[in-house]
Amino acid sequence: MRIVMIGSGYVGLVSGACLADFGHHITCVDKSAAKIDALEAGEVPIFEPGLDTIIEHNRSSGRLDFSKDLSAPVAAADVVFIAVGTPSRRGDGHADLSYVYAAAREIAASVEGFTVVVTKSTVPVGTGDELERIFREEFPDKDIEVVSNPEFLREGAAISDFKRPDRIVLGTEEPRAIEVMREVYRPLYLNEAPLYFCERRTSELIKYAANAFLAMKITFINEIADLCEQIGADVQKVAKGIGMDKRIGDKFLHPGPGYGGSCFPKDTLALVKTAQDYDSPVRLIETTVAINDNRKRAMGRKVIAACDGSVRGKKIAVLGLTFKPNTDDMRDAPSITIVQALLDGGATVHVYDPEGMDAAKDLLGPVTYGSDAYEIAEGADAVVLITEWDQFRALDFKRLKGLVRTPVLVDLRNIYPTAEVTRHGFSYFAVGKKSEKN
Repeated sequence: MRIVMIGSGYVGLVSGACLADFGHHITCVDKSAAKIDALEAGEVPIFEPGLDTIIEHNRSSGRLDFSKDLSAPVAAADVVFIAVGTPSRRGDGHADLSYVYAAAREIAASVEGFTVVVTKSTVPVGTGDELERIFREEFPDKDIEVVSNPEFLREGAAISDFKRPDRIVLGTEEPRAIEVMREVYRPLYLNEAPLYFCERRTSELIKYAANAFLAMKITFINEIADLCEQIGADVQKVAKGIGMDKRIGDKFLHPGPGYGGSCFPKDTLALVKTAQDYDSPVRLIETTVAINDNRKRAMGRKVIAACDGSVRGKKIAVLGLTFKPNTDDMRDAPSITIVQALLDGGATVHVYDPEGMDAAKDLLGPVTYGSDAYEIAEGADAVVLITEWDQFRALDFKRLKGLVRTPVLVDLRNIYPTAEVTRHGFSYFAVGKKSEKN
């Protein structure tokens, strides 16, 4: 099939490359000339393990190409995916759909013959209906069907998620569109990928509900972690104990500094706003958003408390900036708020992240960037672990002890057993379990 992907950001690029790997011909379109030029030169603008290899393989085989203009590719396409950004709108928190609607109008002006237009972008309930209205009222001579097909990709594991999904949600009841979408995902049938067809509005809500539920699960265990610190329990053991219940499961029960990234913050807020518009408030999600926002600043206070209540004039070494490992994504990363809290407290902050430092430079204040964990730890009054990159999971504490000014480790991801850290002479401050101060 000939498929066009409008938007070559994270979702569009991963989806387009994987669909090309299935054997379809994919054209990824983006308004950014710099991005398309880079892709055509073999440079991948995002970090996602394995993505560069898939892109290069399919470019060389002729199944994947890139364009700054959508008119010719769309005219020849069977399916056009919209995968543009839907950031939170300034001022009110609603999803900004201006890019979606602009893309839809450009698509409609170029389609020839029956075409399925698919919203891959995360969009509020009713967006598909509005696209259908635009097509029918502004382009009545075009034969277009609108399908909702939300993405469920985890950054750092997106290729595996796309090729071996838990489910593929498809919001359409139109027979022709159903047939087309079955053909798009037919190569996954050997993997028994469950195609779940439902109404378009239901599909749109599934995406938001899924992300909101996971965000609530993270927030729940973070609050339990706070309680554990007060009563002397171990949150990791609590999480294991409740996670063994199959009704609950052990996923997303890892306490930390709060959720971030491109999806959870904006999607929970957008769902709150949608629910308010329909006079059906989602109180649990409203509370989740508020708790998570407050938690990030609280983690800054936790670091300050570990430094005897003040970081003024002290050097703090921060390991990990991205919102999770195996990505270069800094969007709403907890590190942004934590670092700012330390700077506000008068600290000198040195940071290192394997992939996120270029993006961080536009988001962080006056910090010093280092080349590895040990460089930034030299002379530090505390080392703070924010993102659980693999290379931070086996730190050489003997070497680290010889570098720092004060042996303090604040582990906001609970990577290390307390005894392993303290036997090297460090004071250890974790999340949701007893701290040990030497």
